[in-house]
Amino acid sequence: MSKPGASVEASRRAEEVRLGGKLAGLSLRRQVFVLALWPLLEQVLAFFVGLTDLLISGRMAEGADRVAILDAMGLGGYVGWFFNILQGAVATGVMALVSRATGARDQPLADRGLGQGLWLGVIAGFGSFVLLQAGIKLLIHWVGLSPAAAVQADVYLRVLSYSGPFSGAMFAINSALRGSGDTRTPFYAMIVVNLVNMAASWTLVFGPAPWGGRGVDGIALGTVIGWVAGLLTVAVLLAMRSDGGLRWTRHGLTPHRETMKRIVRVGAPQSLEVAGMWFIHAYGIRVIAGLPEKGSLGAHILAIRVESMSFLPGFAIATAAAALAGQYLGAGSKEMAVRAVRASWKSAVILMTAMGFLFVFGREWLIGWMAPGSELHLRLAAPLLLICALTQPFFATCIVLKTSMRGAGATHTVMRWSFGSMFFYRIFGLWALSHTPWNSLTGVWIVLSIDLLTQAIVFSRLHFRGKWLDARV
Repeated sequence: MSKPGASVEASRRAEEVRLGGKLAGLSLRRQVFVLALWPLLEQVLAFFVGLTDLLISGRMAEGADRVAILDAMGLGGYVGWFFNILQGAVATGVMALVSRATGARDQPLADRGLGQGLWLGVIAGFGSFVLLQAGIKLLIHWVGLSPAAAVQADVYLRVLSYSGPFSGAMFAINSALRGSGDTRTPFYAMIVVNLVNMAASWTLVFGPAPWGGRGVDGIALGTVIGWVAGLLTVAVLLAMRSDGGLRWTRHGLTPHRETMKRIVRVGAPQSLEVAGMWFIHAYGIRVIAGLPEKGSLGAHILAIRVESMSFLPGFAIATAAAALAGQYLGAGSKEMAVRAVRASWKSAVILMTAMGFLFVFGREWLIGWMAPGSELHLRLAAPLLLICALTQPFFATCIVLKTSMRGAGATHTVMRWSFGSMFFYRIFGLWALSHTPWNSLTGVWIVLSIDLLTQAIVFSRLHFRGKWLDARV
């Protein structure tokens, strides 16, 4: 039995743990704020990029042609997740390694994590490019898009695939920087990505000759140009760094098998998880594309774009939780790692729940803004935002707890439980729904919301059990 005051003493010892670098001397609440601020601004900007793509695609045509384009862009949005199968795995492994090294104040290891992450990111991005180019026809056929939407999707995806090596490298670099406690530099680089993307896409579609006049390939080419510009920006910023933080070094850039193995060991389960998630989501897209009412896929992606107003900031807070969990574990304090995650969890739940009220009272205006004059999309998407509003606390819980566990290196745990829940609800549940009279877009979203509720309960229990704190990186 513990002695009186033992918990107070343990708390005092935890408070004595201090991080170095840019987080030195800051309170826990301030650390969460500093690490989440720049990713939050980055996610807000990313929202407007996605919004710009929808505004462009929603104004390129009218009637049946607009329905086909929006359905194609809906598939394109999910293919963006496909890039995360390999690229996201590298980024997760890099963040876990660099955050642990930073917490332990091992700068050479952190620099090596940056350099090896760059090479792995390029390899992962090139792999994404090859796989997507080879599988576009099969994917479009399997999803079951209409002939008109299939043509648009093929054009869009073939151009988009060229962004793979550039986005893969940049994902890895940005994750290393965030793991080290520097979220400002990735923000600057992503500003370049997003602004160049928006300007280039708009010019290539609506601009004067010889630049303008393109279709969905113009939107995709704008995305590729944006990633190239952003990668050059972050590479130059790191080369110019003189503040003693994460930077390019010769020993860091020299291929190092052991460091790569450590990154892959942590990231591989993430890769399997995301691959499984992607195929599960692809099945969901097939179910939605096959619903009796035309325009369901376009309405689905419109609702997700609106919902991203809440979950993108949620991911920014989760990024802070992951970085702090890794750094405090590297510094030898499990208690402070737990405190950091719970402070982030509370912030995300409050913020995303508040955004849910906007979805309830502003849903018709938000949908009408993205697809002006489309009564079909308004009628289909408006009920989805009501469901979305109710699930915000559960979504916030899933985002923060799963991301923080990955940042701590517990990717096996996240993969096992996340994949299991999603397979049950998003494969078996949607299949069962498709054989009932309630088979509709609203019914699909109800099934998806039950999956979020289940995962929130499961990962809350796993968090409080605490075994994720013992993950090896």
